[in-house]
Amino acid sequence: MTRVAGGTLADGREILYYDHDGAPERAGVDTRPLGERPSGSELRYDPLLDVWVVVAAYRQDRTYFPDPADCPLCPSRPGHPSEIPATDYGVAVLENRFPSLRGEKRSTVDLAECSSPLVRRAGAGRCEVVCFSPDHDASLVDLDEGQVALVVDAWVDRTRRLGELPSVEQVFCFENRGAEIGVTLQHPHGQIYAYPFVTPRTERMLSSVGAYGRRTGRNLFDDVLAAERADGSRVVLESDTWTAFVPHAARWPYEVHLYPRRRVPDLVALDEGERAGLVTAYRDLLRRFDGLFGGRTPYMSGWHQAPVRRGREELALHLELFTSRRSADKMKFLASSESGMDAVTNDVLPEQAAARLRDLGERSAPPEGRATGGARP
Repeated sequence: MTRVAGGTLADGREILYYDHDGAPERAGVDTRPLGERPSGSELRYDPLLDVWVVVAAYRQDRTYFPDPADCPLCPSRPGHPSEIPATDYGVAVLENRFPSLRGEKRSTVDLAECSSPLVRRAGAGRCEVVCFSPDHDASLVDLDEGQVALVVDAWVDRTRRLGELPSVEQVFCFENRGAEIGVTLQHPHGQIYAYPFVTPRTERMLSSVGAYGRRTGRNLFDDVLAAERADGSRVVLESDTWTAFVPHAARWPYEVHLYPRRRVPDLVALDEGERAGLVTAYRDLLRRFDGLFGGRTPYMSGWHQAPVRRGREELALHLELFTSRRSADKMKFLASSESGMDAVTNDVLPEQAAARLRDLGERSAPPEGRATGGARP
């Protein structure tokens, strides 16, 4: 069982500690002289693309490549207080000090009643940081199954709790790893964004699923998963509860989608067996990604979940994992065609990418998990 304990940082932000039953109680007082929390986030509407853009100018001052000795996500130690007041932890979740979104009050605008196309509203919502381990030099792939299960439990709990906030329409759990991706804190961590709107990618998926259902009477996610499993050429791994495959129309050189075999709307809906299967499958995929180029592969990993109030019967929970590297010494940059026109060109045949990832799984035995407890010296 997972135990959750809460606390408050010096500027009023919430911090939560996730531990297995039997672990020591986490304690600590944040003694840092923090100033007032930043404010001023807003949403600006783009009427040409029908999307909301988040503007949070104060994020220019956020922490940027600190010295490892001053890492804000390591446990606090004498003379070096951090974002984590405790001297050790299992998994820690805290409100972001420099959030893109902040505020629990529901913020809505009726666009039909706006006389101008230039519309803005408050940037309500919440942004959290998920610290995977107290070990500064670890990565999620290094952690043992018990520690990864603790991370999954934190994702599930935060998805549930954030979805209860009146300002939140969708919850997105994600991780960026590697400086090439844009990561500025090297401690193993991910983030959670609780948006006050349904994201553009999800809106497009819901539109496609709706059109497909009206045309065929079936669910598009179910049919895509069934077709990929039947074809088999892009399947990377399968278990009793999960299937991972390179999409038929992959946008990135190495991109994998991980689906539960049973369609569910979000992480909260997974049963105990599916959570256990997720831990095994996800660690397996991350090991394969690290085998692609002989070292730490930069990647982005994010959970597509159904919105809080829409599409919960239609949208299927799935993970999207991809790297911006197309070879050991070459990056895939989204230049003018991709960034300016959303017209993507992939440099690697999806079937070849899947074959390579399958082969990496067959040739590499799972490494032993690293130590996951104890503060960094």
